[in-house]
Amino acid sequence: MILPIYGYGQPVLKKMALELSPDYPELDSLIANMWETMYNAHGVGLAGPQVGLALRIFVVDTEQIKDEDKPDLGIKKVFINPEILDEDGKLWAFEEGCLSIPDIRGEVERLSDIRIRYQDEQFNWFEEYYSGLNARVIQHEYDHIQGVLFTEKLKPLKKRLIKKKLEMIRTGQIVSDYKMRFASRVG
Repeated sequence: MILPIYGYGQPVLKKMALELSPDYPELDSLIANMWETMYNAHGVGLAGPQVGLALRIFVVDTEQIKDEDKPDLGIKKVFINPEILDEDGKLWAFEEGCLSIPDIRGEVERLSDIRIRYQDEQFNWFEEYYSGLNARVIQHEYDHIQGVLFTEKLKPLKKRLIKKKLEMIRTGQIVSDYKMRFASRVG
């Protein structure tokens, strides 16, 4: 089932997400719905807060955008109760966007490598290293469960330039290609 994606200004997007327990009802359905919602919106990642749930869960699929010369570099995973243990490597800027903030993109600087600890759908623990685009998508989705949006990481001038567009999203004065829920509607 395709869920509405919560748009900029929704309070859930600014909350620190809570841990998910193994007895969470219908977790398999939630995960399936998150995948379907993400693909419907043409995304590469989606976090619990983006579907209105302040829970420490996100899905990532970089396989769909991997470089054809490097077929082993994409990932498709569910991350439950993740914790980024370490971020290092080179600081690099890359243009990011967000399904909760449609039609706005901006350069975000992030470190190139991460070490993350997380649980899978069966609540088995893993600790893994990621780099490059995989690390970036994970960092972006991890920010969501920490209550941080990519727009907060933009340079001051870019923040000023998008202020009006953000307000239009907050008030639902935009047209999106996918189902969204806004903080308030004008009119």
